[in-house]
Amino acid sequence: MEKTKELQKIESQFETFQILNEDGEVVNKKAMPDLSDEQLKELMKRMVYTRIWDQRAISLNRQGRLGFYAPVAGQEASMIGSQFALEKQDWILPGYRDIPQIVFQGVPLEQAFLWSRGHLAGGQMPEGVNVMMPQIIIGAQITQTAGVAMGLKRKQKDAVAITYTGDGGASQGDFYEGMNFAGAYNVPAVFVVQNNRFAISVPVEKQSAAKTIAQKAVAAGIHGVQVDGMDILAVYAATQEARKRGLDGNGPTLIETLTYRYGPHTMAGDDPTRYRTSDLDDEWEKKDPLVRFRKFLEAKKLWTEEEENEVVEQAKEDIKEAIKKADNAPKQKVTDLIDLMHEELPYNLKEQKEEYTAKESK
Repeated sequence: MEKTKELQKIESQFETFQILNEDGEVVNKKAMPDLSDEQLKELMKRMVYTRIWDQRAISLNRQGRLGFYAPVAGQEASMIGSQFALEKQDWILPGYRDIPQIVFQGVPLEQAFLWSRGHLAGGQMPEGVNVMMPQIIIGAQITQTAGVAMGLKRKQKDAVAITYTGDGGASQGDFYEGMNFAGAYNVPAVFVVQNNRFAISVPVEKQSAAKTIAQKAVAAGIHGVQVDGMDILAVYAATQEARKRGLDGNGPTLIETLTYRYGPHTMAGDDPTRYRTSDLDDEWEKKDPLVRFRKFLEAKKLWTEEEENEVVEQAKEDIKEAIKKADNAPKQKVTDLIDLMHEELPYNLKEQKEEYTAKESK
């Protein structure tokens, strides 16, 4: 397809924003965020923690001790960097892969494991933690975020609503509807598309004729930016700016993070070797966000192998304890589900509840 000069001009405006290159060198000093040494180390700790958590979750899934799980290795910079730019009062509306963000926002790890198992307690977010239950329907969280952001604006809250989806989610109708609504009402929303190159098995090049996902912000009349999603500092800076833009009354932002998932789409039978080449895997492994940021910190003499090992052991211990708590959670009952769904039962459900109450008491 031959693109018009007008379209080429638009697409040329969306250059990838980067601060650290693959060797951990600063290539954009002007854009460096104002983070203390301790904050820089905290970013690394969270990425290492998440990588170990991901490895353990995959193992638990294979043992039948965890339910649904979508691996996150490779996407740590995109997830951790964006969440780190938020404040406690901000709202996160996650997709099903975005469990690290909500845990670092305040959801207990054992509750995340219960959600994975389909336990009703997994969706009961703690009081004061502004997080919605992870959305399974692809793209539905986009329209919900527009609504939450509208509520924040009407109540004059000093907060934004942020949501996440993948490149596949950017092809959903809800994606366009949510952004259009958010733009029309100028609400404080941040839409993060984690472009990991594949919607399950469909490569991003076959999903859209657009050169970037970020440029889709133009049609909605909102700001859009494409970010190196393997560069945690670039992701943090872009999210921080988007948050400020929303709070200042300058509307929503679409952030496209260029990233890669090293594992399968989910642990429910996906085999990435059927649609990804080893050469592509090797190319993106050289961009590993942990390796890149480790080099940056080591050059500043802020990170050691000993510190990393401490984080690894802490993660293993936390996961062990969280799984134990999840195992000890009260067994889920049908009557619990009925009670949660209805304040007043219709007559037919009263009969069914009586039947299940009798069964569960045996």
